[in-house]
Amino acid sequence: MDFFSACDEMANDVLESISDLVGTEEGGITVRMGADLTPTKKIDQVAEDCIVKYLQENPLCSLLISEEAGNVTMTGEQGTIFLDPVDGTFNALAGIPFYALSLAYAEEGIIRKAYVRNLAFDETFTAEIGAGARCNGRVIHTSTVANLDECAVSVYGRKFNPSGVMQLGQKIRRWRLLGASALELCYVASGRIDAFIDLRGTLRITDAAAGMLICAESGGRVTDINGKKIQFPNDVSVGRCLIATNGILHHKVIEYLR
Repeated sequence: MDFFSACDEMANDVLESISDLVGTEEGGITVRMGADLTPTKKIDQVAEDCIVKYLQENPLCSLLISEEAGNVTMTGEQGTIFLDPVDGTFNALAGIPFYALSLAYAEEGIIRKAYVRNLAFDETFTAEIGAGARCNGRVIHTSTVANLDECAVSVYGRKFNPSGVMQLGQKIRRWRLLGASALELCYVASGRIDAFIDLRGTLRITDAAAGMLICAESGGRVTDINGKKIQFPNDVSVGRCLIATNGILHHKVIEYLR
């Protein structure tokens, strides 16, 4: 089956399965400790169970790497799928309409296809390596903003030291703290914001794999905080820092963060 068609089916399954848990205390019940060493909420587990069941019945990959379950062997002949079943769990539980399903397909260590569905809206971001990025089938591009004093930057704001971004914060026009990294990368890709910064050192491959490809294929740039290529391990307990911009602003953002 085509990867993107399969992702549409999985997203629809997840939407149906979590609809009664969004914005509820029940959805926020901790059911276990995830492979990423953070508590797995019921809404995360229900969403992940949908994807695992689908992939067991449809051999799309030989390995699933998920934020909650870790590494799961599948029946496909090749390929790895990176999964974040609910990116932005807090938003989903609080009823804030900014949370997503994130899926990325890789072969030989290279992310080749990416899919991010905003589960609160009928909006889907996709990308295929070398073929550009799209939102609901329409080609998207990053913004053309070239000056920091005109740009909007989103920062991941959970348990981080704000002193690292204060210099930049005094220069840019707008801050946003949206709370779902996969979607924030897609918002950079579509020109809705000009940059996304995560300095916590806890961003995992499952959080970023799909969004990074979508951002890069739309003309953006994604690196570590020194401007170098990010090397994510497949171990979801290991995190990294990340800088994503429209490309034009990249060096300026890094200079101010230093």
